[in-house]
Amino acid sequence: MDPSDRIFVALDTSDLDKALALAEGLRGLVGGVKLGQEFFTAQGPAGVDAVTALGLPVFLDLKFHDIPATVSRAVGAALALKLFMLNVHASGGEAMMWAAADAAGLADDERPLVVAVTVLTSLWSGDLVATGIDDNIEDQVLRLAALAENCDLDGVVCSPREVAALRRERGPDFKLVVPGIRPTWAATDDQKRVETPADTVAAGADYLVIGRPITESQDPADAARRIADEIGK
Repeated sequence: MDPSDRIFVALDTSDLDKALALAEGLRGLVGGVKLGQEFFTAQGPAGVDAVTALGLPVFLDLKFHDIPATVSRAVGAALALKLFMLNVHASGGEAMMWAAADAAGLADDERPLVVAVTVLTSLWSGDLVATGIDDNIEDQVLRLAALAENCDLDGVVCSPREVAALRRERGPDFKLVVPGIRPTWAATDDQKRVETPADTVAAGADYLVIGRPITESQDPADAARRIADEIGK
């Protein structure tokens, strides 16, 4: 895979014009874009359609987490958006993840990847304990990833710190989508479990979700090129 194809830029904005300008300026320099809850709440499916019309693959990051029937219908509705990838929360359980996988399988043309969020990169061990989970983060991530694979999902969203262990346990075909990526020249912001792009890919990541180091750069295109160069070294 070309290093640039691994980069999905997080367009974390509610402004459609800003999202379109960023996406247009990065076309050909990255593998795709991620549209999350902020964008979708403001712009809805029409906004997603406007971005996909530029020809960039879209990762719709809505983290579906509800009863199986609701998630099934949500994934089914998302198929009309012609997405590259979407996600659910692994903590929604087996029945919910099976429902998501089955719904995605009904796509008329190319089926989107469906990946499960394990533990958010903003969380640390103490945060898990506060929610009643006594295991360390890596053990919890590995457990949820095994559950996701058993439910026919394509992979997981995890932090850079768990990539190597997941690749060892889940093998070469299980997709690892990794936020919390910060080049050496960028601030960590509110992410806690972070790593550099090159180290994360070397550990076994497939796709890197990168936002502010690119989108808040004075020259987003140059920032994307620098990250691709870093991965390729």
